[in-house]
Amino acid sequence: MIEPVYILFGIPNCDTVKKARTYLEERGVEFEFVDFKKDPPQKELIKYWTEVFKGLPVNKKGLTYKKFASSFEKLSNEAKIDFLIKNPSMIKRPILQKENKVLYFGFESQEFDKLIGK
Repeated sequence: MIEPVYILFGIPNCDTVKKARTYLEERGVEFEFVDFKKDPPQKELIKYWTEVFKGLPVNKKGLTYKKFASSFEKLSNEAKIDFLIKNPSMIKRPILQKENKVLYFGFESQEFDKLIGK
């Protein structure tokens, strides 16, 4: 079996993740979905996303961030990464990767059109 080239990271009940999954499915794009809740990202992956995102990939509009913002912002960078692993709902999503390269944080159909080419 050939492994899918695309990986979509997120949580299944997030509306934006649902839109991205539907977009890919409707275009027949094979992808692997990685559920943050069942398979939280490891430190190295969050550090990589941080480099690409130019900062920790935190969803500052989300309820989880709003709930923990004051305590989260006081943490060291390493402690923030540990916090994200324990609270993956705080990670900006979805994250679309092709093989091991981040293509996009979030979902915009026009951007996916450019990236996927379908």
